[in-house]
Amino acid sequence: MPEPSDDYRVVVFGAGAVGKSSLVLRFVKGTFQDNYVPTIEDTYRQVISCNKNICTLQITDTTGSHQFPAMQRLSISKGHAFVLVYSITSRQSLQELGSIFDMIKEVKGDLQGIPIILVGNKCDENDKREVSQAEGEAQAKMWRCNFLETSAKKNVNVSQLFQELLSLDKTRTMTVHLDGRSRSAMGSLRLKEKCQLM
Repeated sequence: MPEPSDDYRVVVFGAGAVGKSSLVLRFVKGTFQDNYVPTIEDTYRQVISCNKNICTLQITDTTGSHQFPAMQRLSISKGHAFVLVYSITSRQSLQELGSIFDMIKEVKGDLQGIPIILVGNKCDENDKREVSQAEGEAQAKMWRCNFLETSAKKNVNVSQLFQELLSLDKTRTMTVHLDGRSRSAMGSLRLKEKCQLM
């Protein structure tokens, strides 16, 4: 039996402690927690408008561990769009995304038309930066995906991240509902904040 089509599934991948859960919680609930709790897999839902109908944006926050490849493959096979998160303070966290990107390519085949954004999180920790913005942009260009730097802690570019991701899907027109107002994902490439916070 086919799954209901009124869900739009976004899957968030990245190494442990890069801030995947923090980004998702900041977007869905507007909250930030300083303490780190490892995630196995959590799913969050947000109401959005899709082709003028109400549907559910389902965000799967995956484990940062590589111990669950079967779960990762299942998430990829069900996913419509992907957020690949690394911390700008950890070069290794960017390198670890290579195997995830390869798995997405393997499971999905042709990636043309599949929304993917590479995200450098923790840009509020500029003094501990190991990965320059130019390096992140270069990696995104190599993978032919979009790029954004964010700070879940300072709420920099978090809503823009999800709006931009939805705007990349050309098969439907989606609108994110935030703070009781709706914002069109199609017109959301407005003002991304510069990530030069100290």
